[in-house]
Parts: sequence; structure tokens; C-alpha cells
Amino acid sequence: MTRALYSIKNSTRYTAVAFLLLLLFPLLSLAQVNRKAAVRGKVLDAQTGLPLPYANVRLFKSVDNGLISGNMTDEEGQFTLDAPLGEHYALIDFMGYKALKSTVFTLTPENPTHHLGTLKLLVAEATALKEVVVQAEKSTMELSLDKKIFNVGKDLANAGGSATEILSNIPSVSVDAEGNVKLRGSGNVRILIDGKPSGLVSFKGGSGLQQLQGSLIEKVEIITNPSARYEAEGMSGIINIVLKKERKSGFNGSFEVIAGEPTNYGGAANVNYRHKKINFFLNYGLAYRITPSLGSLYQELTSNNTTSILRQEHDTRLKGFNNNIRGGLDYFFTETSILTASYMFRRSDANRVRNIRYEDYLASQELQSYTARQQVEDEDEVNAEYAISYKKTFAREGQELNVDFRFLDYWENSDQVYTQNTFFPDGTPEPATALYQRSLNDEYEKQYLTQVDYVQPIGEGGKLEAGLRSSFRDMVNDYLVGDQNAAGEITPLPGLENYFIYNENINALYGILGNKTKKVSYQVGLRAEHTDVKTTLRETNEVNPRRYTNLFPSAHFTYNLPKENALQISYSRRVRRPVYFDLSPYFTLSDSRNVMGGNPNLNPEFTNAFDFGHIKYFEKGSMSSSLFYRHTTGRITTIRRVNNEGIATLRPENLEAEDAFGLELIGSFTPATWWKMDHSFNFFRAIIDGSNFEENFSTDTYSWFTRHTSRFTLPKAIDLQVRANYEAPQKTPQGTQKALYYVDLGISKDIFNRNGTITLNALDLFNSRITRSVQQGESIEGVSFYTSSKNQGRRRQVNLTLSYRLHQAAPTGSPKTLSPE
Repeated sequence: MTRALYSIKNSTRYTAVAFLLLLLFPLLSLAQVNRKAAVRGKVLDAQTGLPLPYANVRLFKSVDNGLISGNMTDEEGQFTLDAPLGEHYALIDFMGYKALKSTVFTLTPENPTHHLGTLKLLVAEATALKEVVVQAEKSTMELSLDKKIFNVGKDLANAGGSATEILSNIPSVSVDAEGNVKLRGSGNVRILIDGKPSGLVSFKGGSGLQQLQGSLIEKVEIITNPSARYEAEGMSGIINIVLKKERKSGFNGSFEVIAGEPTNYGGAANVNYRHKKINFFLNYGLAYRITPSLGSLYQELTSNNTTSILRQEHDTRLKGFNNNIRGGLDYFFTETSILTASYMFRRSDANRVRNIRYEDYLASQELQSYTARQQVEDEDEVNAEYAISYKKTFAREGQELNVDFRFLDYWENSDQVYTQNTFFPDGTPEPATALYQRSLNDEYEKQYLTQVDYVQPIGEGGKLEAGLRSSFRDMVNDYLVGDQNAAGEITPLPGLENYFIYNENINALYGILGNKTKKVSYQVGLRAEHTDVKTTLRETNEVNPRRYTNLFPSAHFTYNLPKENALQISYSRRVRRPVYFDLSPYFTLSDSRNVMGGNPNLNPEFTNAFDFGHIKYFEKGSMSSSLFYRHTTGRITTIRRVNNEGIATLRPENLEAEDAFGLELIGSFTPATWWKMDHSFNFFRAIIDGSNFEENFSTDTYSWFTRHTSRFTLPKAIDLQVRANYEAPQKTPQGTQKALYYVDLGISKDIFNRNGTITLNALDLFNSRITRSVQQGESIEGVSFYTSSKNQGRRRQVNLTLSYRLHQAAPTGSPKTLSPE
């Protein structure tokens, strides 16, 4: 058996290497094609110094202003244009930036190549040009083929919200009532903060982002098919949340205060001060929220030809007080050599009160009894993160070294008390069934992360990237669930007292080779990851070690078409490793009829992801389209089981496989200077094979979701924004997820001489964002069940937000002609 596994592993490695070589050789030969007369250059954001990928570059005759050719910049902001001999000039524009017109230059047989050098674009005011219309603010949505960037500041629906609410407003992303994040319909998505793992998305996954103030966020990057540069975790891709940070000279910043209903009070500050070689930056967010939620459940249970009915309703009041602070400094040895040290601290104190009413009926709808259960929980969370990074750019353009080390320290303490009383239909209590239970749960995490990345240019347009990454992660869950008597003594429930230890060590190496010709650019890479995971149940001495090494190839090919079009084909292999939350056998008893826990025997799931993308820029907008396919083995999904007493357990299991196909369309259009529209549409089909779990556990579903945003500039500098969201029904292995729909509305006006903005928004304007589902099946005990539920995890929210910018006014002035640097 060992030899067979070794043979399979080696076969996988050789196949991946052969695959890369087959892709590489024909492209290397293409790279040798000789160019004729050409114009080259690089486009950067003037403020941040970052490359602007897929900016429009057009070449004109200086004699009659006739258009000769056009192209778009690549991921590094570089471009090449074929050109005839003669006198020309170039026009470079990108949505949200001032257009830049180069000086006139001449191409001759003696000098057939002209370098425009590094061209820096400034964020623009609303200015009409003959060639292009430049928008009044940096575009909310910036499109490239393998990455979509969403600047959150101008989205009125985001004012006063949390990071979770910001994600729910982004195309391709959906967030359920519990804060779980999905990308293109898949919940297996990797969430990063500033490109690195963070304690904000540790134990609780994406739901931990509810404690992060949205005003601390600069932008969100959606990477649907990551290259080998990124860790392989995340089947459907990566969501990278970039926090605000400035490096301007002097003192500048932004401030925000929030008031909302239901209770939402808070404030945030983002400031920095740069003097000569040192830049200090600080982000602080404070929030006090009271979040009410509602839900209900109807369940029919048939056992031994007898049917019983459960009707259940619950309401929850979550009161939370959150603090986030992030500070640090940049030290500039030179402008090309920067050392950064930062510290982040977050504390969240929450109190949750949940009331549940269970009503038990016979099939004749005759009430047998009703039960009242209350959960009172006090929960404290503390997260600290220390980071040191170094960035060095060399004299040769594109050559760069990045080194990063960080330490994450996290703990959570939860103390839950449950009281439960059962009554006869006439209201008489049943004393023998009264319960007083308590759950004590302490969780800890420490993670050390080291990452080194190096980029070496090759030839005129090629590059070689390499890097390594080491992650050492230790997590603990010390839990006790039991019945408590009047003296305060707890009698543990069977199997619910233990000390769960999770140790995870992952070491990775990667290499990427890229190059480009006149119309084709490519990037092929290979990442190797060795995983060493061990889980231990200390009280019962159960140890489960997992060690495996995997190769993760990736490939991206881009073909530039005429008239500002481009195509891309990409492939990557991804993994989802079961982590602490999936594996811990701890069961929460907040709902005594529906208990949730982990599965220590889960295996990782692997995905081969393919993406075919197209992007088109118009004078008044842009359109990105993508066809994607994912094949997943070992698909992890949560399964519901109900015993003959009506108690349901939910825990994750490995299914055989899943095939997912989809089409994604994202567009931005400005029909008039006062009206801007963004629209996204995502259609997908998922075929899930669960035959390894149960014979009838397979499903084939079609579904789609769409989002439309219209933003209007009204008289007196008032902005109005309307957003509509719709998610169609879809099948699951055990039933159906029903449709979800809601509308958000926002209005804002600049004040204080445009240094401030006041915003009023209503999230879920019609209070219709209700998650509804139906599940049915048969358990091993021969019990069949039908369950229908609905949950409203967030009620309609109205927020009033006042923000003020200090020395951050948008630059003014008309576009100008610049000489290359």
C-alpha cells in the first residue's frame, strides 16, 4: 500500500512537471519573435506608486490626430505598442484617473523603438476630454482578468457598516445570516488581510469580520484563480481585504462617527504622519452594536409509522462592544528600501441572549407540550498581531525582494448558561424535565508566519519569481458542557468534556516564470506544500496525525486583441484543509434540538480550477466576463441527521466529488455624467456526488445571483445610490436553499468645503433579507424527517455617518501633458 501511494505521489509530480514543460517550450519560442517599430512604457498610480494593470494606451498620429493602435497595460503596468515610422503621441487613461498625453516623438529606421518611461496617473475630477470621459472619483470597481479590485470608500451602502457588510455588497460574493462568506457560490474561500492570514478570520472564519469596522478598509481584491505565488488554500479563490494606510508627507488622515438603528454607534480614525525617512500610521475603530435576529423552524418526524411535529421560534439579542487598533511605522532607508513594523490589537466583548420556544404536536396537530429555553452567553475575544516586513526594489525595473514575518496571538473565552422548562398544553410546568446547563469554552491560537518573495526580470518583458513560506500554528479548545446543580457543580454530558489540541505546520516553496510577446503574455508556476497536521483529544488520548506533500501547478495566458480587448485562460490546483473549527468535536447546545459540532476524521478536499476570461473597455464603461469550471474531490459539506427523539445533529462530512460550471459577467457603465451603473450576474451549475455517504445523496442544481447598483449625482452635489440583490433558489444534497432578495439605499452630500461627507443609508430597506431552506432525509435509525426553516440574521439597518478628511482632498486641475520620467 505504501509503495502504491508513493508511486501515485511521484506520478502526480512528474505529470505536473511535464505539464508545465509542455506549456513552457512553445511560449518560449514565441518570445523570440522580432518586433518592428514599437513604443514601450509603464503606468503607475501617482499617489501610491503601484502599477495600474489594464490601463488604456492609445497611439495617435501627431499630424491629424488619427488613431493608429491601442493596447492595455499588463499586471505590472507595462505596455508595448506596434507602430509605423513617423511622428506620434500616446494617450494613457484609466477609469477614475486623469488622462495623460505624452510629448510628440519620432520613430525612424535608426531609432525604431521609443521608451515613454514611467508614466504616473493622478486621480481625477470630473473633466470632459475629446478622447475620453474621466470620472469624478477613483472607480468603485477596477477590472483585470485574474483580479477584480473594489474601492469601498465611494459605495454609500458601506458607510457605518462592518467588514462583513462590505463583502456582502461586492459582486461574486455573498454572505449568509451567520456571516459565512461565499465566492461564486462556494463557501471554500480564503480570506486574507493585507495579503496575509489574520486572527480576524481565524477561529470563526469570515464571521469574525463582523468585529472589523468597515471604515478601516481601503479596498477588497477578488482573486478567483490565484497563481502559485499565493498559498493553495481556498477552492473558489482568495478575498484580500486591504486596510487603509497612507505614506504622504506631513500629517493627514480621515475620521468618521456613526449612529444607527438598531443600535449602532461607533467611530474610526485613519491617520499618518511622514517626516523625512519615517512614516507613522494609525487606524482605530470603535463600535457598540445591538443586533436583533429572528428565526423559525417546522419539522415533521416519522418513526415506526408515527409522525410528530415540531414548531420552533427563536429570537436573539446580541450586544457587542468592539475595539480595533492598528499602528506602525515605515522607515525609508531609501525610497527603494523600506522597513515596516506594525501592531494590531482587537478586543470584542459580547453578550448574547437567545430565547427559543419549542411546540410539540402529534400528526393531528394536537399540542402535546411546549418548552421554553434561554441561552445567556458572555464572550470575550482578544486578538494581537505583530508584523515586520522589508521591501527592496532594485535599480533594474521589476526586480524586487519582499520579506515578511508575523506573529498572531488569539484567545476567546465563552461562558454560556442554559435554562429550560417544559409545560403541558394548559401551562402547567413539568418539574421533572427542567434543565439548568452550563458550557465553558476556552480557545487559544498562536501562529508564526514567515514569507520571502523575490522577482527577477528576464530579458525585455519576462520575469522569474520565487519564494518560500512557513507557517506554524497551534490551537486549543478546552471545553466542558454539562448539567449544573444548585451548588454550582457541573456534571459533564457524555463526550462533552475534553481538551482538543490542533497543531498545523505548513512549509511551501514556489516558482513562477513569465514572459510576453507582442500579443501574448503568459505565466506558469509550481507550488509545493508539505502539510503536517495533528489533532489530539487529551482526556481520551485520541491522536490523529496527518502528513502529506502536494504539488499545485498554475498557468495564466493572456492574449491582447485589437480595440482594447483581452482574453485570458488560467488554471490552478487548490486545496481546502479541514481546520480547527471543522475538526473539533465540541458541540454547541444553544439550541437543544439542533446541535452543531466538528468531525475529527475529515480529509482535505482538492480542486482543479479552470477559468476563461474576457475584458473589454468602452469609452463609457467596461465589461468583464468569465467562464469557469471546478472539479473537486472529497467535497466537504454539512450534513443534518435527526434521531428518533427529534434531536438533529449537524457536522461536516466528506462527499465523493463536485463538478461546478459557471458564467460570470461584471460590468460598469456611465450613460451620463450624473449616472453610473455597476452590474454583476453569476450563473452556475453544481453536480454533487454523495454516493459514498448515501445512495441518494447526489444532486444536480442550477442557480444564479445578480446585483445591480445605480449611483446618481443630483443637484447641489448630492449622491444617491440604489442597490438591488437577488439570489435564486438552489438544490443542496438534502433539500433546497430558497431565494434571497433585498434592496439597499444610500444618500450622501459633501460638506465642510468638500473635506467632509454626511451619509444616510438603509440596508435591507424592505426587511426582506431572510434565509430560507428545506431539508429532508432518512437517518440510520430509520427516522425520516422534513425540516423547513427561515432565519433573519440581520434586520433592516439605518445608519447616519459623518466623515472628515484632513489633507486628503482630491487633486484638482485639468489634465496636462507630461514628459516621461
